[in-house]
Amino acid sequence: MTDPISDMLARIRNATLARQPRVEMPTSRLKVEIARILESEGYIQGWKVIDARPGERPQALLRLVLKYGPRGERVITGLERVSRPGRRVYFGRDEVPDVLAGLGTSILTTSRGVMTGREAVKTGVGGEVLCNVW
Repeated sequence: MTDPISDMLARIRNATLARQPRVEMPTSRLKVEIARILESEGYIQGWKVIDARPGERPQALLRLVLKYGPRGERVITGLERVSRPGRRVYFGRDEVPDVLAGLGTSILTTSRGVMTGREAVKTGVGGEVLCNVW
């Protein structure tokens, strides 16, 4: 797999379109940080790392519990991968763009860790934009 973050976003997108209650994927530290941000921004209900079991699965899994509205409407209506392995996209501290005029969230990896675009502007750091969520 050349782009695990795109795989994560595609799994979330497919699961929300199919109205699944949860989605599982191989874990990594970056994926856990993205899940932490998605939970703190209110896009998912929660997440959990399920340890690997010998003979059952070779790698730990990240399980996301998806969130839906009171009438079953999706909370995550769109996910977009911005920076890819073939084209990295960086923004300075003054250039971090808004997503849907502030209604969405951009997730950046900075020198101070993974954070939202609003946190990056507040902290005064720029970085690589991983994805946009709305």
